Amino acid sequence: MEVLSHRINRLAESETLQMAKLSRELRSKGFDIIDLSLGEPDFQTPAHICEAAKKAIDEGYTKYPPVAGFLDLRQAISEKFKRENNLTFSPEQIIVSTGAKQSIANVMMVLLDPGDEVILLSPYWVSYREIIKLGEGTMVVVSSTVETNFKTTAEELEKAISPRTKIFCFSSPCNPSGTVYSKEELQSFAEVLARHPGIFVISDEIYEHINFTGKHESIAQFESLKDRVIVVNGCSKAYAMTGWRVGYIGAPLWIAKACDKMQGQITSGTCSIAQRAALTAITADQSETTRMTAEFRKRRDLVLSMLAEIPGIKSNHPEGAFYVFPDVSAFFGKSNGEQLIMNGEDLCNYLIYHAHVTLVTGKAFGDENCIRISYAASEEKLKEALKRMKDALAKLS
Repeated sequence: MEVLSHRINRLAESETLQMAKLSRELRSKGFDIIDLSLGEPDFQTPAHICEAAKKAIDEGYTKYPPVAGFLDLRQAISEKFKRENNLTFSPEQIIVSTGAKQSIANVMMVLLDPGDEVILLSPYWVSYREIIKLGEGTMVVVSSTVETNFKTTAEELEKAISPRTKIFCFSSPCNPSGTVYSKEELQSFAEVLARHPGIFVISDEIYEHINFTGKHESIAQFESLKDRVIVVNGCSKAYAMTGWRVGYIGAPLWIAKACDKMQGQITSGTCSIAQRAALTAITADQSETTRMTAEFRKRRDLVLSMLAEIPGIKSNHPEGAFYVFPDVSAFFGKSNGEQLIMNGEDLCNYLIYHAHVTLVTGKAFGDENCIRISYAASEEKLKEALKRMKDALAKLS
């Protein structure tokens, strides 16, 4: 008899991982699938980072590392925060985790009690929703649309605040929309939050370096929020290190200590070899990251130009990350004579079988009218995928 916990039964499978799994299954059956579902750079980890990992093995970094991460890595992250963001986090305020996802989960678990509310800006990263469930919190969503380029105003944020609000969590650059908040927009959020001193902020900045605006801005820079912001970052996106699983936070000391305690009972320290690679990634020359970001910008422009040629698709204009989050509601109610499209999920299923392109439904990110397209793929694949999509969508009427 299978008797699973209430906790796991409430938990949904990640829709992005679900689509990636389906993509692999169809490929194994001989289908020529172009996968634009995963948020994973198609570049290889730069050679100097890989060499650092090999050197770490030769130097004997094969034992348990400290739960919070090696001190020299945390010192390097502390210096990175100061150098790049003008933020002051001591090494003791930094916890290195097995990916930014664990970093976010740690923070949610140490702050949330049952019934505490977490404000999310929709569209939001899919795993926020499920991590809040695990923490027995309640999700409060502030919605936006493609017409506003998926941006939320300070007034809308304030309306969502209640006496039970514990956390405000958002990403900039945003997954899935690519939205980037300016310093002025973040300051308006900070002014609202200054009036509500019991609210903590999780600022997910994992796409910091894939930013086409010229300068990344963090909400942690405002003095009024100094002791209430937890900055989440990592190596996956900027350095094409998704499989290395290295994330980190800069946080108030008491929150960092609580995350250390939590992590010590779940995973302990992040892989020692991956940490040595991360140290090199953060401290070495950043030209490879700059090159990758320039390539992502070219791909964004290519995808936007090709989407503009597809009648019915209404695109946002992402300023960072590597996603477009178009509104596809014009196709709802249409059919190819066999399949009726009622929502974004139907459209994604239609496109995987009729265009052999995998995407993710916007419902996973809080907006049923949209789909997420990842352009973390080669120009050749993007051109072919968008051509297939255009042909398949033209058959709906």
